Amino acid sequence: MNAPTLHPDIAEARRVLALESEALTALSDSLDDRFAQAVSRLAAATGRVVVSGMGKSGHVARKIAATMASTGTPALFVHPAEASHGDLGMIVAGDAVLALSNSGETPELADLIGHAKRFGLPLVGIIGRAESTLARAADVALVLPAAPEACPMGLAPTTSTTMQLALGDAIAVALLTRRGFTAADFRVFHPGGKLGARLSRVRDLMHGPAELPLAPPETPMDAAIVAMTARRFGCLGVVAADGRLLGIITDGDLRRALETGGGATLMSRSAGEVMTRAPRTVRPETLAAEALHEMNTRAITALFVLDEAGRPVGILHIHDLLRAGVA
Repeated sequence: MNAPTLHPDIAEARRVLALESEALTALSDSLDDRFAQAVSRLAAATGRVVVSGMGKSGHVARKIAATMASTGTPALFVHPAEASHGDLGMIVAGDAVLALSNSGETPELADLIGHAKRFGLPLVGIIGRAESTLARAADVALVLPAAPEACPMGLAPTTSTTMQLALGDAIAVALLTRRGFTAADFRVFHPGGKLGARLSRVRDLMHGPAELPLAPPETPMDAAIVAMTARRFGCLGVVAADGRLLGIITDGDLRRALETGGGATLMSRSAGEVMTRAPRTVRPETLAAEALHEMNTRAITALFVLDEAGRPVGILHIHDLLRAGVA
């Protein structure tokens, strides 16, 4: 039997993706000490990384600037044409410039390049041609490997802008790594939406000390059950005289106690006899996403939040994570 004919649109899409994938591999293989030099120049800037480009390169430059800014590298996009009409004033001592141009001859970049040279600002170029004005002017020139555009006419910027974008991402992540940027830092720049919720801390979502269902180990089980149901978290923390968490009683513990001895036996016991020792807990600074992972992994619905001394300072329920958009 003949193989089914591939839809022309799918065939074209695969051709484009294959070309761009090959170009990215060539780009990766072409990286050398100049990449490390470029990252060092940008990392040393005491001000911001000013990213600029014209046309499609400009759109890529905007995205690179946004990625840098959101990952701990102060950055902004400056339109090269607007720079020639006053926006050069946005670029000051301490800044570094990252300029994108496939041809390396973009006339609108001339004033920005001259400004960088005049004030001794580090200039890094992402360029498609080694023998170009931008490549010669740049302190570090990152030259893209020769690769055909995915456009059938070879005219529309496609493969070249994909390489620009990928190289910009590589620079941003290298800078992020150098700065020791963490998930906690990421949260500062991404407070909104689901990502911001997942990067929340347990202390931001937990119920405080006034709402904790707690009882000492000698508490009779009838009183323990009353205290447990009053707070509606489905559990009760059993604490020592010094406030340390000794164990936890959950609905599951109650069922197991009933199955092994009957209701009368359960009511004749104390909270310390029924509790599960060394329960899973979290700290206030734990990421909400990590707490969710712990709950999912252990099939539990609530976690006590402990301070450094092992004393409960809060409780986190799965419903709190759901309301916050973490789950």
